[in-house]
Amino acid sequence: MTTDNGSPENASGTRNILIAVDNSENARRAVQYVADLLRGLPWFRVTLLTIISQPPEDYFTGKQEQEKWIADQNTAADKMLEGYRKILVQSGFQENAVETKTTMTFCPSISECILNEQKALQSDTLVIGRRGISKKEEFMFGSTSNKLLHSTKNCSIWVIE
Repeated sequence: MTTDNGSPENASGTRNILIAVDNSENARRAVQYVADLLRGLPWFRVTLLTIISQPPEDYFTGKQEQEKWIADQNTAADKMLEGYRKILVQSGFQENAVETKTTMTFCPSISECILNEQKALQSDTLVIGRRGISKKEEFMFGSTSNKLLHSTKNCSIWVIE
């Protein structure tokens, strides 16, 4: 359903899209797809999310090593997210319509962490790039995109290959 000006209708008049990204080519394609499809339509807001799965504390030999690892991960995430953000802004999205978010947490399942963020942000649409795993690997270990497709409620999912 749309309003008189043609924008999608919901409580706020804005559609919130969450793009879960990492440093893969598939994630880049997902961002580029949203950029090419929506071209910055004014009733869409985008949050670029990356999740850093923090290892247990005993993974590190000391506090200093852990702090360096966290700083390095955050620096890399910021650089990656800024690159993806530029793609969206250059396609027509307003600067204030694109946000970035890095979540660092112990994450036994990336799909669960993504779903938690989707719910917290109240995103209408979740966009993910499908990782290039084989059918055998997907059968044995599952895939994040497959788990998200079967677990998400009240949200559209775009899986970009």
